[in-house]
Amino acid sequence: MYKKMFNNKIISAQEALKKIKSNDTIVTGLGGSEAKELLTNLHSIASEVENVTVTTCLPTVNADYFMNDKYKNSFRMDGWFYTGGMRKVHKNGNISYIPNHLHLAAVRRLDYIKPNVYIGNATPPDGHGFVSLSLGNVYEKRMIEAADLVILEINNKLPRTFGDVELHVNDIDYMIEVDYDVPEIPDAQPNEKDLKIGAYIAEYINDGDCIQLGIGGIPNAVTASLMNKKDLGVHTEMITTGMMKLAKAGVITGKQKNFNKGKMVAAFALGTKELYDFMDNNPSIMIMDGNWVNDPYIVGQNHNQVSINTTIEIDLTGQCASESIGSRQFSGTGGQVDTAIGAQRSQNGRAFIALYSTTKIKDKDTGERVEISKIVPQLKAGAAVTLSRNDVDYVVTEYGVVNLRGTSIRDRVNKLISIAHPKFREELYKEALKTGLI
Repeated sequence: MYKKMFNNKIISAQEALKKIKSNDTIVTGLGGSEAKELLTNLHSIASEVENVTVTTCLPTVNADYFMNDKYKNSFRMDGWFYTGGMRKVHKNGNISYIPNHLHLAAVRRLDYIKPNVYIGNATPPDGHGFVSLSLGNVYEKRMIEAADLVILEINNKLPRTFGDVELHVNDIDYMIEVDYDVPEIPDAQPNEKDLKIGAYIAEYINDGDCIQLGIGGIPNAVTASLMNKKDLGVHTEMITTGMMKLAKAGVITGKQKNFNKGKMVAAFALGTKELYDFMDNNPSIMIMDGNWVNDPYIVGQNHNQVSINTTIEIDLTGQCASESIGSRQFSGTGGQVDTAIGAQRSQNGRAFIALYSTTKIKDKDTGERVEISKIVPQLKAGAAVTLSRNDVDYVVTEYGVVNLRGTSIRDRVNKLISIAHPKFREELYKEALKTGLI
């Protein structure tokens, strides 16, 4: 019965693209859940449509429809999270950021506009006619329910996951059979600074704690520093390769979780093929609705919840600019605020913001790269404040850890200067006096 139903809905990518009309609003899945085949070929209908909006989040495919400016009158992109490709072509004028907290991404977007078309991917259907949305449900099912037309790419290489990712073929309008490899993110190797920061944070994580962290050198350094811990739990926006390594090593068991005991709870996953193999048919992993997973009230129901995030720049009062460099959009808010506030609602919870003490930029006059402090008296003009100073907790650099919870501005200035690079500390103190912070 379901086999016949499935076969009757199979169409080619070319047939699917013909169903897209001018002025349509399309939503695709986050990261590895995006419709790679359709997006790669979307530019092929550029001469037939205009003003088509594609809403994305962390796209892994630098497709021609948005990377090539000759298609900008046919397609525009609105994104919940910027990538390198999006930053590169933002100047073309057809790409824009959607400010959001990740757990409200779908809800707030649907308040504004209803999608005509949802495109994403899924596993082949099981014997009961259900596909798995596999790598995520940050906003995917909510958008599927809201869209007029649902087209899914069916890929046997996707891991079958459990939680709130099941969708019956009755709820899918068309399907395209594909066989591409699942997008991967390389397992970044931590550098010396990462390892110092990771070791500092690990000292504050106890056996049985419930953790959230992301991707990159610092989070990978944290996971490497947790190998001697016991019975950690996971309630996280994203399941990473580092978490998989901890689970395989027996460090993550979830045995002491008071909420979803024994389960690794997340809204999506992105990492290596080894991670995807680990996730496949693994009942210990729950991929749930991002509106629920990242809700600070839900996060806070986990006892001993630890949130670990990074920022680009922090001022001496504790304001964190984690998504933009001045007014230039660099990434996105993501779930940083969701998880940081959620962790602080938790019984014995802690929220960490990590960053290097310095970075290098090109000098406008000499063209040479010069070192600057990432702890600053004031954020760059136009910088988006991702985590407000009211919500910051622990801050970590390679020079140490400070706890800003409940502190005055005077105390914050002194604490943050203490973990700045030594060569900038005196200057920071003088600027704090000059600007009236202390």
